[in-house]
Amino acid sequence: MDKVVISDASCLIVLSKIGQLELLHQVFGEVIVPKAVADEFGQNLPEWIVIRTPKQTSLVLLLEETLDAGESNAIAIAVEMGDCYLILDDQKARKMAASMGIDFTGTLGVIISAKQRGILPAIRPVFEKIIGTDFRVSKAMIEQILLELGE
Repeated sequence: MDKVVISDASCLIVLSKIGQLELLHQVFGEVIVPKAVADEFGQNLPEWIVIRTPKQTSLVLLLEETLDAGESNAIAIAVEMGDCYLILDDQKARKMAASMGIDFTGTLGVIISAKQRGILPAIRPVFEKIIGTDFRVSKAMIEQILLELGE
């Protein structure tokens, strides 16, 4: 992946819960997170995750009127960096990123990319583990993705 990748906390948290945090590294290489995301994650970060602070504090404050600190900081960094890829799961944050012209995906998109790149031979076992966490995703969406990917 040529673009810089910035992640919000939800992806880190759910992939860590299911023992698949390394997927982020395998799919994207280096990943940037704001300090607010590192704090929300609450665990030691691997060396391939770099903490960055946004310079545009006024943009962060504006975004925090509707989004949480991690999402606001991640979007602000994405705006500053320009051509990048943002990993967000929250619907409001995704709508904000879309309105600002920022490319994004979510945790499920990371897993799909891992399957498409041959990193994961099958994603059903990963999705089954995710369903066992507190990550909000409908079983119908999971089944649709599995059907589209031939599982």
